[in-house]
Amino acid sequence: MDLGAATNLLGLLGDPTRVRLVSILAHLIEGDRASSGAAQELSVAELVEITGVTQSRVSTHLGRLREAGVVRDRREGSSAFYSLNDAGMSEPTRKVLSLVRGELKDATLEADAHRADSIVKRRKTGVAWLESVAGHMERHYSPGRTWESMAHGVLTLLQAGDVLDAGCGDGTVASLLAPRAASVTCLDRSPRLIEAASSRLASHANVRTVLGDVHAMPFDDASFDTVLFFHVLTCADDPKRALAEAARVLRPGGTLSVLVLDAHDHAELTASYGHVHAGFRPRRLESLIAAAGLEVQACEVTSRERREPFFQVVTASARKPAPVTSSPVSRPSRAARRSSR
Repeated sequence: MDLGAATNLLGLLGDPTRVRLVSILAHLIEGDRASSGAAQELSVAELVEITGVTQSRVSTHLGRLREAGVVRDRREGSSAFYSLNDAGMSEPTRKVLSLVRGELKDATLEADAHRADSIVKRRKTGVAWLESVAGHMERHYSPGRTWESMAHGVLTLLQAGDVLDAGCGDGTVASLLAPRAASVTCLDRSPRLIEAASSRLASHANVRTVLGDVHAMPFDDASFDTVLFFHVLTCADDPKRALAEAARVLRPGGTLSVLVLDAHDHAELTASYGHVHAGFRPRRLESLIAAAGLEVQACEVTSRERREPFFQVVTASARKPAPVTSSPVSRPSRAARRSSR
């Protein structure tokens, strides 16, 4: 092996995900499983399930390993199954892999091996995929079952009135709501984003786009049934004032819906996205919403990102109470007054 080949091989094994994939496939040909060819290979979907790495990244890494002769693939319809290229691997590559795997003692690789064993066992016992992920289904991919597709399905149940999407960005959320709302008003302070939203939403007659600021909304009091603050408060100079404006334009009985990052220690990262606040703890957010005169119905962390730095998202909803009217003082009837004399 010359210097170039050695450098390429070391570079190939210089990525943690590729080492994980090779270790998983090598694990399958060890021990008693070597007698069963089907048990020595895994599909891309199964490798995604084992590693938790996105399908596109797994496919890219497998392509590199295949080009280097480390793994081989078998096509079956539109599916590809991968196994370690044990017979066709060059001797120098085999030696380096053996050395690397012999020295590795890592909890991640052990967990990968355990999950690979579970998948092979699942095949043998005929356990359905849905049953195998019962209790943690939301963490696994299956064809067509994405959060976007489910959002579309859930939104068919919605019958919204007049909606204000405050800080609407380019109108992505509004495009989902428009078919189910009486009207949708998109508000943003960026002319470029308003232009993009207008283009995206041009086919919806019940949508309008407005250039304006959440701190001073150009709308009359009690104009909307629903106000959305989706990832807006971290970018608001004065969150308290913005929430007061949301309460002002809501009709009595209307709902405010908020999505915002939980408090975090990565302000230097989020600043590049226009954030001026490093998130809000649920208790702090609840206090701000209540100070605006709204009745908080829910306020809690509802999701956590799967990649570092593992940002969490707080979801809150609140209702604008109906105005309190004083009850008229009841006066005794004329007959009652006569009888009391």
